[in-house]
Amino acid sequence: MIAAAAFLPNPPLLVPSVAGAASVELEPLRAAGATALHRVHGSGVTRLAMLGSGDTSVMHSPVARGSLSGYGVSLDVHLGSPACGGALELPLSLTVGAWLLADALGPSTGAVGFSIGPDFAASRAAVDLLALAESERVGLIVMGDGSARHSTKAPGYLDPRAEPFDEGVVAALRDGDIEALAGLDAALGAELLASGVPAWQAAAAVLSGDYDAELLYADAPYGVGYFAAAWTARA
Repeated sequence: MIAAAAFLPNPPLLVPSVAGAASVELEPLRAAGATALHRVHGSGVTRLAMLGSGDTSVMHSPVARGSLSGYGVSLDVHLGSPACGGALELPLSLTVGAWLLADALGPSTGAVGFSIGPDFAASRAAVDLLALAESERVGLIVMGDGSARHSTKAPGYLDPRAEPFDEGVVAALRDGDIEALAGLDAALGAELLASGVPAWQAAAAVLSGDYDAELLYADAPYGVGYFAAAWTARA
């Protein structure tokens, strides 16, 4: 079962060595993310599973690595184990998530990961995620940003549809509304550069029952919607 879930954004600027002097601006978001991760970890889960958008759908082992070298820092991050030999295969979403996880809980969480590509629903990774959810008490870590079109300075420029779209995401995360996450308009999300939609919908496919939800952060610095929330299953 999915005993708990943390919903976090994945901008590389959350990593202080990438952000540099701007790091302080996202400290409230980093703190909210750490709170969500501690809530999940403290809910008695036996396995952490991280979901994030990627080009193809695949399951990653705890030793899988991601790199932030494309953002001006020589930094590799292991997903859930610092053991040597892991393949350099994590997409950006899971690389940033792995850094946040290690920063909050340490590098040896044993977390596994799932890249969520356009083929996810019919992929082996989807089967593996469902099997994991049915066999263990899982804590999900769901990575993804809202629309990147909230202002004229945003990466995708201003689109008036961005605010109401992200308001729907915020309401779903605040209310623990699985159906609302599942029902997000994926095509509209793609137009609005909302990278979190694939992972949110993949999470909705394995979440079931009722959750106590807390929205810990919702804002759009730099014109991009960033949210942090924690869900825990009701007894």
